[in-house]
Amino acid sequence: MPPTATPTPSWLVISKTGTLQLLLHVQPNAKRTAVVGEHGERLKVVLSAPPVDGKANAALVKFFAKSLGLSKSQLLITAGEGSREKRLEVVGLSETELLAAIKDLAA
Repeated sequence: MPPTATPTPSWLVISKTGTLQLLLHVQPNAKRTAVVGEHGERLKVVLSAPPVDGKANAALVKFFAKSLGLSKSQLLITAGEGSREKRLEVVGLSETELLAAIKDLAA
């Protein structure tokens, strides 16, 4: 029996051009910065940074850059800069690589 393909999680959007985007629910002012699971159809991320003067957004990009082994320029918040509901575009990883990295982060 052939292996079945793992369905794409609801929090990962793949555009027609192949761009990967993470749908995130971000909670600032937490005790630590981490991926903590899912929140509805989004991936939940807690940040130790406050939501002041873009500090939480900068911390989010820095966290994912370091965790995924990417440069900060390979990550872009494309929606939700002033909201907890964000869309983060990831350049330079395949879907398989991104899902494996997120799985390791959430473990």
